[in-house]
Amino acid sequence: MKVLDSLEDSEGARCVDLFVRDDGSFGFKEFRRDPEDGGRWTLVADYSALRYATGEDALAAAADAIAWFAPSR
Repeated sequence: MKVLDSLEDSEGARCVDLFVRDDGSFGFKEFRRDPEDGGRWTLVADYSALRYATGEDALAAAADAIAWFAPSR
């Protein structure tokens, strides 16, 4: 799987990774970054079992699934 974009919130504390798989399907995962973890990204929610035909579909699904995430479309 290849990450196409990592979209952070305005504070840089949360992000959504949008990725494409070798089979051409798309997906996403949600991460957070906390100071007590040394600034490393930690997986919060793994939506990678869900598959989407396009990156736009995956992005829309991420916006629906993750309350804080509202990308400009």
